Amino acid sequence: MPDAPGLELIRGEIERDHPGAVLATSFDRNQPALIVDAEQILAVLGWLRDTPGQDYRFMSSLHVADYLPAEPRFAVHYELLNRDRVERIRVKAMLADPAAAPSASGNGSSPDDAAANLGASGQGPRTDTPARPQDPDPTLPQIDSCVGLFPTAEFQEREAFDFFGIVFNGHPDLTRILMPDDYVGWPQRRDFPVGGEPVTFTYNEHNYG
Repeated sequence: MPDAPGLELIRGEIERDHPGAVLATSFDRNQPALIVDAEQILAVLGWLRDTPGQDYRFMSSLHVADYLPAEPRFAVHYELLNRDRVERIRVKAMLADPAAAPSASGNGSSPDDAAANLGASGQGPRTDTPARPQDPDPTLPQIDSCVGLFPTAEFQEREAFDFFGIVFNGHPDLTRILMPDDYVGWPQRRDFPVGGEPVTFTYNEHNYG
């Protein structure tokens, strides 16, 4: 993987072609990372994939972190790999939570809104509100999909949407992948209520009464 000076060289070369794209660098625990402007994420990923001498052509992981109460709240992490050199680099795009700011009508979002997504008993999801926005929901963070650059990201972006509510614009099929289609809420967000549906061990009931 690039060392700290090598990471700065990569940053300088990206900045030459895409000014303002890289906001900062990080070399924490020997893990090199580029913190980039979310608006230019595809430019940075494409540069790392296609520039001779870089050739980070495989995306091994795409995942999301929720840093609540920090702001920007969310980060989309892209783990890129150059398999010939066995080198890894991380790209991180920070996203603010649009629902955290009061709306024009004064109806701002709060952590209590996540609890409201559960039924009155707190034992299951409400189904009166669709969890799959047909049009991008302005209360959800958005970033461009990178499926066109890295096809392996298709299911990983769906999982990030399913659990964190990150909208990947341009994704070919941005639907839930693990949770039920009618599930409401984003269960891996830090303000999502702990608990939910009770586990029923039907095998024991059927065999032992």
